[in-house]
Amino acid sequence: MKKLAVLALAALFLVSCKKEEKTDIATEETTEVTGLQIVNDSTQVNWTAFKTTDKVGVNGKFTEIELKNTKTGETPEVVLEGASFSIPVSSLFTNDSDRDSKLKQFFFGALKNTEMIGGIFNFRDGKCFMTLTLNDVTKQLEVNHTFTNNKFMVKHTLNLEDFGALGAVESINKACYDLHKGPDGVSKTWSEVEISGSVLFE
Repeated sequence: MKKLAVLALAALFLVSCKKEEKTDIATEETTEVTGLQIVNDSTQVNWTAFKTTDKVGVNGKFTEIELKNTKTGETPEVVLEGASFSIPVSSLFTNDSDRDSKLKQFFFGALKNTEMIGGIFNFRDGKCFMTLTLNDVTKQLEVNHTFTNNKFMVKHTLNLEDFGALGAVESINKACYDLHKGPDGVSKTWSEVEISGSVLFE
């Protein structure tokens, strides 16, 4: 949500007589590159929030992610150590413009300093940590991470209560009161949000 993905995190990808010369240059450049590189415009941040007492998932993502301060290295952990991400809340997207508008106004609008979501990645003892600031509260979270088929991914279930954001949860539940009712007639918005971020390497 504010800025999480992990991660600016969107983004991240002449001819006959000189053909032989260009091939030589490309080969030369390739041999000079060592370690992993992040694929341009490959960073993604997705989330799932929950409504109704049956805990029905509502999926969304952020379409703009900036990833900065990456390094050169042989592993994703080395490349991403100390890397920071920033995500404009305005890039929130759920494929439902009315829902997007309500989330921006009644959820993020009820938080402090919510134009951007941001954080930093650190690694130690084989574990991945994400320092996240939300609602003017900063916490370091241990997040699950994997590296498969050149994709580095982190996942975590965020509890908004830990960031003093229950007021924002109540605000969006009030704005979507009938929409968040289940078969039992109870309107509920959960404080847990599943987040995931990924980036491709080559």
